[in-house]
Amino acid sequence: MKTLPISRYRFFQKLQPLPLLKKITGKSVTGCLQVFSTSGSWSIYVDEGKLIYASYSEKMFEPLYRNLQRLSEQISTLPDGIKDQLRAIFETGIENQAIPNPDYLAICWLVNQKYISSSQAAMLIEQLALEVIESFLNLEEGSYEFIPESFLDDMPKFCHLNVRLLVERCLTPQNEAVYRQTSPSYQSHTSQFFQINELPSKAKTTPKLPKIHGSKPAAYSINTKEHRGQQIIQPPADRKIYTILCIDDSPMVSNAIKSYLDEQTFSVIGVTDSLKALMQIIRIKPDIILLDISMPNLDGYELCSLLRKHSYFKNTPVIMVSEKVGFLDRAKAKMVRASGYLTKPFKQGDLLKVIFKHIV
Repeated sequence: MKTLPISRYRFFQKLQPLPLLKKITGKSVTGCLQVFSTSGSWSIYVDEGKLIYASYSEKMFEPLYRNLQRLSEQISTLPDGIKDQLRAIFETGIENQAIPNPDYLAICWLVNQKYISSSQAAMLIEQLALEVIESFLNLEEGSYEFIPESFLDDMPKFCHLNVRLLVERCLTPQNEAVYRQTSPSYQSHTSQFFQINELPSKAKTTPKLPKIHGSKPAAYSINTKEHRGQQIIQPPADRKIYTILCIDDSPMVSNAIKSYLDEQTFSVIGVTDSLKALMQIIRIKPDIILLDISMPNLDGYELCSLLRKHSYFKNTPVIMVSEKVGFLDRAKAKMVRASGYLTKPFKQGDLLKVIFKHIV
């Protein structure tokens, strides 16, 4: 499907939602259909013609909270205060950040923290998609574009929904009512309309790390200016805290990363000397390494190359961080088998995306 630049639409035109949806159901179609109207915008993400997520800009988190509330009645792993926690981290905490769908990041976080399973995330996405598609079908005029490369490209995929069957359910409410009646706990069962993608469990190559911060109280405060003093639920002890080692000769970078990441999920350790960093890596065995390229004594490329020669760190995610944006710099990062590339200056959304790609 060809990309249709939004600049071609100076005025809204009459739209036919069904033909638009039909265009994105081909097996070769992967990307995001974005539709704009006076009331808001719709983002419909597809992977080889199957819907993997959908959202409406004016009601991005409200449907998520509502469906999580319904889901909490069926499973015991969702605490009562999860809505406030998600709002602080993903809704209020990253407002004005350049990230299209923080609600999808929130779902990834819920799975990562074992509040919900991958199959429950799939059922949650299905219910959200039904609401978005139903509102989209009522659209009469607007403009649209199709973007082949989307925000979800590097993110975990929990399901692949059949768009045609979703539309049928939206157009025949009585069928949806029967579906609910015949399956009272339908949200926790596999729907006949899609394939659930069970995320492969990563091989445990590292022993369980000791607690870095010691025991924490039942609740603690978010360490940001906007939310200082706000109470956050402490996750159960069996939920993993990911250790991130930030190697940068500027302490400001490590401090910024700490302020961007949730303390109950991540422990950020900063190192300013690349020579000392090697010993720190061997001792700490971090889950993710954020490595500045332009380091004195031993630059990021050399350090990454050394790590890849060590059998223990062959598969440890190493993200190169640099102000350099040239093709050659990215190529050199691939040559030393870096896992990703993060360009300075980066925003919270950019950091969250690259990290969630490697931990979920």
